[in-house]
Amino acid sequence: MSWLSNEMKSNPEYVPSFLELLTVLPQEAYSYKIAARPERRRQFEKELVSSAEVALTLLTACLGFDGLKEQVLEGFASWLRLSHGVSASTLASHPLVHAALSCLNSDQHLEAAVNVISELIHYTVSGNSGGIATQLPLIHVLVPRVMSLKEQLKDPSKDEEDVKAIARLFADMGDSYVDLIATGSDEAMLIVQALLEVVSHPEFDISSMTYNFWHSLQDNLTRRDSYMSYGSDASIKIERNRRLQIFRPPYEMLVSLVSFRVEYPEDYQDLSEEDHKDFKHTRYAVSDVLLDATEVLGGEQTLKILFLKLVQAVGNSENDKSGKWQPVEAALYCIQSIAKSVSTQEAEILPQVMALLPKLPHQLQLLQTACSTIGAYSKWIDGAPVELSVLPPLVDILTRGMSASEDTAAAAAISFKYICEDCRKKFSGSLDGLFHIYHIAISGEGGYKVSADDSIHLVEALSVVITELPPEHAKRALELICIPAINPLEELINQGGAALQQVPARQLIVHINRLACIFRNVNLPEIVADAIQRIWPVFKAIFDNRAWDMRTMESLCRSCKYAVRTCGRYMGITIGAMLEEIQALYQQHNQSCFLYLSSEVIKIFGSDPSCASYLRSLIETLFSHTIKLLVTIQDFTARPDIADDCFLLASRCIRYCPDLFVPSSIFPPLIDCTMIGITIQHRDACKSILTFLSDVFDLATSSAGAKYQAIINDIILRRGATLTRILIASLTGALPSSRLEEVAYVLLSLTRTYGASVLDWAKESISLVPPTAITEAERSNFLRVLSDAASGSSISALTDKFEELSEVCRRNRTVQDIVQGALRPLDLNFTTVT
Repeated sequence: MSWLSNEMKSNPEYVPSFLELLTVLPQEAYSYKIAARPERRRQFEKELVSSAEVALTLLTACLGFDGLKEQVLEGFASWLRLSHGVSASTLASHPLVHAALSCLNSDQHLEAAVNVISELIHYTVSGNSGGIATQLPLIHVLVPRVMSLKEQLKDPSKDEEDVKAIARLFADMGDSYVDLIATGSDEAMLIVQALLEVVSHPEFDISSMTYNFWHSLQDNLTRRDSYMSYGSDASIKIERNRRLQIFRPPYEMLVSLVSFRVEYPEDYQDLSEEDHKDFKHTRYAVSDVLLDATEVLGGEQTLKILFLKLVQAVGNSENDKSGKWQPVEAALYCIQSIAKSVSTQEAEILPQVMALLPKLPHQLQLLQTACSTIGAYSKWIDGAPVELSVLPPLVDILTRGMSASEDTAAAAAISFKYICEDCRKKFSGSLDGLFHIYHIAISGEGGYKVSADDSIHLVEALSVVITELPPEHAKRALELICIPAINPLEELINQGGAALQQVPARQLIVHINRLACIFRNVNLPEIVADAIQRIWPVFKAIFDNRAWDMRTMESLCRSCKYAVRTCGRYMGITIGAMLEEIQALYQQHNQSCFLYLSSEVIKIFGSDPSCASYLRSLIETLFSHTIKLLVTIQDFTARPDIADDCFLLASRCIRYCPDLFVPSSIFPPLIDCTMIGITIQHRDACKSILTFLSDVFDLATSSAGAKYQAIINDIILRRGATLTRILIASLTGALPSSRLEEVAYVLLSLTRTYGASVLDWAKESISLVPPTAITEAERSNFLRVLSDAASGSSISALTDKFEELSEVCRRNRTVQDIVQGALRPLDLNFTTVT
């Protein structure tokens, strides 16, 4: 800074270049492209902060140069992001601040001025600002000046980019001062009115800048923490109600201003795919704003506002010869968006909405939204008075939706699922009609346009209704719902093994997935178990003939998983046959889904002593084969799905059947296998391995695991030095930094369990790293964290402390290579230490 000051005085012709240096210098404090140690980075930031006043003096001196004002303002904004020590009263009267404020009326310098004022606003509420009260001198200078720009938001002659910049200032002001605004003072309400002006701007990109403010404001108004200074519950309630009453009109206005944003454009069909995505994003954003409004106004009041818009739009559509449907659809979409906030007891508006739905024009997007609205209000429909008889006409709308287009059919199928879930008791007497809809949709006959994927929603809809039936009726209904899925599979099987092997996977999967959905949602364990026993020969034939086909096996295992989960111990002999099948097939075809299905079986049956014999066989067979597949890190990388599901299964064994697993002969080689695979880059596989290790250590230290302690100690102490070194290598670069938390937890758990031994192993490992990579102080800090863990400090509190060593060792590629070259995690071979 001194050098810059001297050079600028000596060489005024080079001032623009020096200004550029002055601007980028504070930005370097946050640059991680520079291979600096964290300590040096913190020191550099302190040096910059201590030089801030010199920088501001230099920038002020440069205001006198012609043509440099924009550059000076950019430099000022850059230093404001960094500065912490300049007082509000100093800034309030600072020439640079007044230069920025005066430039708000300049088209030439507006963007730079807005950047400065925006940084000043953020500065007044930053963590180091000392609180709002100390910043009031600066706030009293900034806010009136920003408020004076309000009229420019509506100025048609103003450039759109300039309007966007001004709108950004209002949005920043709202976001930053939301706590002050929430008090509802007269000055605060002026800011709120200005923000409503921004909302009303025709350009969505400008209007939406304020959406975060409206969310933050409603959160402040409704959160109890905002009122704690008022003391008693009675005082809090009075103040809360006062504020909500003040902000009702602005939020009512907000609802009116945003609801039209969701209207389909006239040329929607001609828009690009990217424009379609943007429109969908707009609708989601408006939905969020409407939900925020319901928190202040209440769902019923918001519904009233939107219903008036719907009635008005329907009236205009009927009177207008062009029959414009877009405003009708927009109002209905908004009503659908707030469904979760409307009481299921609402009795004034929703009966009128539901009565209006069958009368709406037959237009595809409008029909799609009508179908979605029915699904959104399924809980209200269930509670609606019987005399209203709302359900039959709404089901007619859904069946009409299923035959109109693929998009309307998708919306109708999902809504059908929702109303069957919530109105299941009402449907239990209408099974014939439901089965009629189901069979037409599944068969593809009758003009329905429900895709195979969306038909799953109809399967789920019927499944939940069947759950409500008396047992004798449920059994027959379950047979009927399974027939459209079972019959095509039996036909394929009857053609012989050769034909079954040549069928495209899709033809099998669509039916198996429907069965999976049935098993998952018909919550009648005995009846489902009986059905599965009858279906098992079909499943066995597919297992035997398609075990090579990963997609079909994944679908079939998912179906078996839901069967096991629903039926539990009612599965009887079927579970034994299923386990024999997957044991044999896994050894031939190496499908990871067999491991996943086994982990579900362990979860359900692991603690059942009567199942111990075949579960022990299952565990030893699956793990012994997996260990042969995962011999090197390259094997792990080539088969991440097997690694992931293997160690998920291992964790389940630790939790549900440690008696069978820990004393088994397969447990020690499985620990060796984890040490080979810890550094796998695949996220899920790596997390499964680390979770398994932490489960082992947690078991060793738990009261329930006392009887396994000797076995686990014998295995881990023999491997501890190598395991510690691999974990330290993983922390320092062998694994991505996103794995840091999981690796740290495992290392700290190991330290908590084995104390001084781990400290010795860690000291030995970290000493291998040369001083060119880490200093002695950094080495000591790392060992101190482990020592704290060994002495009982909270693991969660210590995890973050590993970040510094990790960052030091990853600061550039050269250092990372030095560290990994010293620790060599991939080259370590386990040798037993006696």
